[in-house]
Amino acid sequence: MSPDNPDRERPVDEPDQPVPPRASGATPSAAEQPSAGGQPSAAEQPSAGGQPPVGERAGLGVGDGAPSAAYQSLLRLSFDEPRRPLRTAATVLGAVLTLAVLGVPLGLLWAALAPDTPVLKTAEGAIYADPQPEQPIAADGWFSLLGLGFGLLVALALWFVLRRRRGPVGLLAAVLGALVAAPVAWQVGRRVGLATFDRLLATAPAGQAFTKPADLRAGGVDWLLDVLPVPHGNLLLPAFGAAVMYTLLAGWSRWPGLRPEPDAAGLSWVSAGTPTPQAAPAPPAPDEAEPPRG
Repeated sequence: MSPDNPDRERPVDEPDQPVPPRASGATPSAAEQPSAGGQPSAAEQPSAGGQPPVGERAGLGVGDGAPSAAYQSLLRLSFDEPRRPLRTAATVLGAVLTLAVLGVPLGLLWAALAPDTPVLKTAEGAIYADPQPEQPIAADGWFSLLGLGFGLLVALALWFVLRRRRGPVGLLAAVLGALVAAPVAWQVGRRVGLATFDRLLATAPAGQAFTKPADLRAGGVDWLLDVLPVPHGNLLLPAFGAAVMYTLLAGWSRWPGLRPEPDAAGLSWVSAGTPTPQAAPAPPAPDEAEPPRG
């Protein structure tokens, strides 16, 4: 045996002989045996249509178990809603109008919780029965608490209802809606029982005691150029609560784009149109070893 002739039984000048056919029931060699489970090995497995595997063709990074940057970008684009200014404006306007209507029950609740202030009828008009009444302060406190809670609930509701509009659009809708709902609640609440108070003020004799409905002293609406209403005081608390809650929800969101995205681990890397390679035939039963080549 020499380096030029590794087979000691075969002469150097003898040409290679073809491998004799394997007898029926013969056991294939280790190099010829298919992989476990009756499937061809990775080197022998043919790709569909002579093309590379799907992961390599799409650049999805199947080998490392994580999608590539190109696929992540495509995923974000496919789930990002197209930006349509008219649809965005309609969404914000609809949310503002809905919250303005919800200001009506908020005002009724405030009127039911805030106490009325006792007054006395005099020749000059009505005066407080107590020189330093606590009822107006309580009315301001109830409106502040209810308005702040209303703003927090508005932000939570819009966060889940406007899932596709999370971000600046959702924040704008929450703040504007709460800002409009506060004056509506104030006007509705202060008018509960106001007609009775005006009638007694006009017809009651001097010295008669009655009550004045709740009203705000720490808030109101100013008119800018006699055209644009500008709320101030505790009328701003609902918008403040909505802005704070929406910002906290955005900061705690686990999605970078704030909108829900599909889990990349649950996606299939193989497209539906890619044919599955057919299984290799079952290996023959082991019987006799392959005869040695001589």
